[in-house]
Formats: sequence, structure tokens, C-alpha cells
Amino acid sequence: MNNMKAQRGLTLTSFLVVLIVVGFFLYVGMKLFPMYQENYAVRSAMKSLAKEPGIGTMQPANIQSLLFKRLYINYSDNVKPANVKFDRKNNGWTLRVNYEVRRPLIGNLDVVGKFDASQDLTRSGVE
Repeated sequence: MNNMKAQRGLTLTSFLVVLIVVGFFLYVGMKLFPMYQENYAVRSAMKSLAKEPGIGTMQPANIQSLLFKRLYINYSDNVKPANVKFDRKNNGWTLRVNYEVRRPLIGNLDVVGKFDASQDLTRSGVE
């Protein structure tokens, strides 16, 4: 009897519960990771645009074209031209990208990510 009291560990049922919980969080992580990876690509593309010399003097259509070329390279599919806005600043533009990503999770439940990023584009290219 003393040997039975000294033994410790998970029962098969406890192990299965832990495995299900860990599996669920891994599944949710697999759904969320591509959304945040795309957001990182959008922010990186915007920062690289800000480093372009003379970007603040370009027309918004040209800047938008350069942005979407960078996003095409990074396989960003969720950002559409309607999500890109330009505001005039005294020394250039402020680029704002506001978009939403919706991924199915389980059945009729979806994971929704709303992303909003802005970047100043100055005449010299760097502020």
C-alpha cells in the first residue's frame, strides 16, 4: 500500500484533457499566425516606402502602386485599394491602411482581426 501512495502522475483521462486543451490552442494559433504575419508584411512594406527618396512628392496613385507591388511579393491578399487612404501633410503624405481579416475557426465561428497602420511619407523619404 505504501508504494501506491508514493506514485504520482497523470491518469489517461487527465492526459487526454491536457492534450485536447493544448491541441485547441495550437489550432487557434495556426489560424491567427497568418493574420499577424500579413499585418507584419503590411507594416514592413509601409516602412520601406517611407525610406524611398522623394516619396512625399509622388502622387497617391503612384505610392499606392508601389505599396501593392510590395504586398504582392509578400502574398498579402486581404488589403484592397479601398483600404488605403492618403492624408496630406505639410511635408508629404500620411499613408493609412485599415483592413479586416476574417478566418473560419470552427463551424460558424470566425476569428476576426482588425488592423490599422499608418506611416508618414515625407518629401525627403526619411523623417
